[in-house]
Amino acid sequence: MTSQVASAAIASTAPIAQRGRPNAQRREDPPQPFGPGSILWELAGNTLGVTTLAAPLVIQTMHPMIGAAVAEHSVALTDPWGRLVRSLDSIMLWVYGGPAAIEEGQRLRELHKPIRGIDDRGRRYAALNAEAYAWVHGTAFAWIVATWPLVCGRELSAEEQQQLYGEILQLGDILQVPRSYMPADAEAYWVYYEEMVRDRLENHPYAQAILESLIKSVPPPPFLPGALRPLWWPAGKLGGHATWLTTVGTMPPDIRALLEQRWTRADELQLRGLFAVLRPIHKRLPERLRYLPLARHARAHARSLEAIHDRARESFV
Repeated sequence: MTSQVASAAIASTAPIAQRGRPNAQRREDPPQPFGPGSILWELAGNTLGVTTLAAPLVIQTMHPMIGAAVAEHSVALTDPWGRLVRSLDSIMLWVYGGPAAIEEGQRLRELHKPIRGIDDRGRRYAALNAEAYAWVHGTAFAWIVATWPLVCGRELSAEEQQQLYGEILQLGDILQVPRSYMPADAEAYWVYYEEMVRDRLENHPYAQAILESLIKSVPPPPFLPGALRPLWWPAGKLGGHATWLTTVGTMPPDIRALLEQRWTRADELQLRGLFAVLRPIHKRLPERLRYLPLARHARAHARSLEAIHDRARESFV
């Protein structure tokens, strides 16, 4: 099959999220910002959870359209620290920005509109292709389910997974992801996930490039004084290995197999041991170190509002 015919076949295929299931209902209500009590509110700005963020980024680039788009337009390999900061800024706005979350969702849509082209295999790509955009968004659910035990020391219950998936759909509304391309619930999501791995994802060169950059070393951050940069090499190598563990170790086995990444019992023990050490330390840190700045301020603001409301209720007793 030629690349042009293959592209036409993919374009005419019904969204995987719709196969064997009715289309999701179109949401008519305006998107709602997040607040206390949501799972995303607890984890998105958690500094320990952020250490595993490379996993969904790699998995996203395994979709051929996303792999091609980031290969042509992203600076993640040439400016990893800058790209990380900008990504975290955006994520923090989604979850902790209140009304600014809606504005950020609109900004991202506009930013991605011109990103389109033809990859090196002759396949057309567009960053806002509905299936590809939904895949990028949907990887957050699998990432949090895999990360939660490492960061929090336990797995999410079935009820919590359902709550989390509802929050992912809510976040999709903020980011203007078509609900018809998203599974209806958590159970349907895992069927969708397996189908995407089997039928859409590939061992994309850009995904491999990200993994190779992790194995080599973490580059020195731009804020590191020049006099200290020669001393960064051992820390960068150690950080690279730890990032590889948190990236490959939080991937599903079928994703690792597709990427041809080895994962041994020794690797698993290293990953679990790393978080067994970091988790209790992280819990004892002050909140200013446990959460990124916007998350910390939003959480403090919410607590202050709740305290005021409590006092107001008491005044009428």
